[in-house]
Amino acid sequence: MIATRLQAPTWRERFRQCSAAGLGFLGPGLFWMTEFHILGFMLATAIEVFLFAVVLSVPPLISRSKELPKINPSPLWIMVSLPAGLVLTDAFRGAWPFGGVPIALVSQTQIGGPLTEVARLGGTLAITALIGLVGVAGVALATRQIRLAAMSTALIMSVVIAGSLAPNGKSVGTLEVAIVQGGGERGTRAINTSGENVVNAHLAASVDVPKGVDLILWPEDVIELEGSVKDSPADRGMGELAKRLDAPLAGGIFEIHPEGNRNAAVVWNAKGELIDRYEKNQRVPFGEYVPFRSLIASLADVSAIPADAIAGEGPGLLKTSAGDIGVVISYEVFFARRARDAMSQGAELLYVPTNATSYSTTQMPALELGAAQLRAIETGRFVVQAAPTGFSGFIDPDGKVMSYTDLGARSVLTERVQRRSGSTLYTRIGDGPLVVTALLSVAFSLLMTRRRSQGMEEIKVISLTE
Repeated sequence: MIATRLQAPTWRERFRQCSAAGLGFLGPGLFWMTEFHILGFMLATAIEVFLFAVVLSVPPLISRSKELPKINPSPLWIMVSLPAGLVLTDAFRGAWPFGGVPIALVSQTQIGGPLTEVARLGGTLAITALIGLVGVAGVALATRQIRLAAMSTALIMSVVIAGSLAPNGKSVGTLEVAIVQGGGERGTRAINTSGENVVNAHLAASVDVPKGVDLILWPEDVIELEGSVKDSPADRGMGELAKRLDAPLAGGIFEIHPEGNRNAAVVWNAKGELIDRYEKNQRVPFGEYVPFRSLIASLADVSAIPADAIAGEGPGLLKTSAGDIGVVISYEVFFARRARDAMSQGAELLYVPTNATSYSTTQMPALELGAAQLRAIETGRFVVQAAPTGFSGFIDPDGKVMSYTDLGARSVLTERVQRRSGSTLYTRIGDGPLVVTALLSVAFSLLMTRRRSQGMEEIKVISLTE
């Protein structure tokens, strides 16, 4: 639809139509924010729709004028305009505002589809670019521009084939991994939930962990406590559990400190010793902290988020006897750069401790599982997601969900997965090359539009003088 709307004659008309398309796409996509704050949802949606429309309105596919003849750009010009606009939109939304809100990206519409394997080459932005090309090919076919349709289709097929054949690392061993999901009621807020009940549910579920597993994974912020976990009763209790199960045990903790809260993943070894931790870098806006808190507090109730969480630093990595485990906590699974940072430190497996219990619908658990599938393809790693009430699951390096739990159920899920090394092209180069290419493409599009418009003005002047 956007491909046809970008043929509107003026920037104002393109902006209006792209705003409508953006609202239809991003409104439902960001609806999960209403679970935290209605005003936050409205503010975030307004900003995101504006960015979506501005960027996509800049590169015109076809320039028209009521007074001048129709200007038909070259097929190459048309092919780069829409993909470039979509790439810049997704890239910008992944970085700003609030440090980025990369949820309901164009690329996420293709999870499980044939285009996702190109993520090995260029991440989710490569998927976005191909979606733009599909739009171009569709419009070209509908308007009988056979040459443009053929060129676009050939390029799409070539990139998809290259993605399916691209290297994605190699196996360096296997692990028997167990996910513990305590289960329980969904749609409940942390401030209204007993932390002791959550811990007890996971302790009860851990009884079903089979003997001989190499690694046990608990979800995000199952353990909540005042102060540091080190040398606390929770530390001793989890250490005893790890000793009893004779395997490293990783899980999420939520520490309440006077200066702010800390959300971390920590690991105990089979001897019961707390040996490593990673603190969440990317916080959820209006979920873990309130942007413009003083302003928002004057307009709405922010008591559900009484204190802002402190952002951690550094790459997500936990070193264990089972191998080096990359970590992206909950919301961070939507940020490809967080997974890439873990890979740069030698992560052999990607662990996603998350907690979508506060969401009453399936939207966020499904979105997180879909994002984990993309991270698996991008990094060439097995991904293990652990959630208190689901979805928990295992994903292979091709993005296939091997197994997953039911929402709300108490369960232990086990799979044998590979420890993997090596890199994909994407983990080596990141998003930079595609973003630069898209910027140059938009600049080229604007330059060509100006030159052609000037040329047509000269034709008009000549025709009037005659």
